[in-house]
Amino acid sequence: MSWIREGELTIIERFCANIIKAGPMPKHVAFIMDGNRRYAQKCHVERQQGHSEGFDKLAQTLRWCLNLGIQEVTVYAFSIENFKRSKEEVDGLMDLARQKFSRLLEEQENLKKHGVCIRVLGDLPLLPVDIQELIAQAVLATRNYNKCFLNVCFAYTSRHEISNAVREMAWGVEQGLLEPSDVSESLLDKCLYTNNSPDPDLLIRTSGEVRLSDFLLWQVIELLVILLSADIPFMPGVSISLVARIFLLELV
Repeated sequence: MSWIREGELTIIERFCANIIKAGPMPKHVAFIMDGNRRYAQKCHVERQQGHSEGFDKLAQTLRWCLNLGIQEVTVYAFSIENFKRSKEEVDGLMDLARQKFSRLLEEQENLKKHGVCIRVLGDLPLLPVDIQELIAQAVLATRNYNKCFLNVCFAYTSRHEISNAVREMAWGVEQGLLEPSDVSESLLDKCLYTNNSPDPDLLIRTSGEVRLSDFLLWQVIELLVILLSADIPFMPGVSISLVARIFLLELV
């Protein structure tokens, strides 16, 4: 499936979107798209199919975000901790990444049409070289688009991001490029993978889990967190509309 699902909204979806767009909207929404493995177990299908259908739901969600005028979306796609899963599952996830980033490169006209800039955030050297190359091509191909931004956190954990930022500052001090007094929260912000993005206004997690799972721990100090009980492949598109409505009510 395409990264940004095309097609007309249903009557109910258009109705919900039009009502919600009349009020203030979050500018930046973060997603922990969880529940692919539970979905596979419930539906008695292979885990790989669960992950694939989870991606399809992500594509539908991105389309909803475009329709609602949300300018930036950050998705937790693959944690560094996921490397601890079975070799079979990790290899399957890497194969899925190859397929989807290759597909993204085939969809450059669609991304250009919507002005979508792709950023991939994480410790990318941990990934196979061919996937690193696909990611680099996707990022370079869309780097000049600025209507909306899709940040894909891949080979990522927040603790790794923060420790990497601290190492960068320590190196700067060691090399004489920084004074110890230069080290600050503001400087650490600039050393994070997310330095080009505003902090999210809204965090949505599927599958009913209540943990942040080492995702954007530095960036989520002041935002609304909404937990959806559905596993991501089960989540109806209208859920994003309802969540945006909850966000609007929280501002009142």
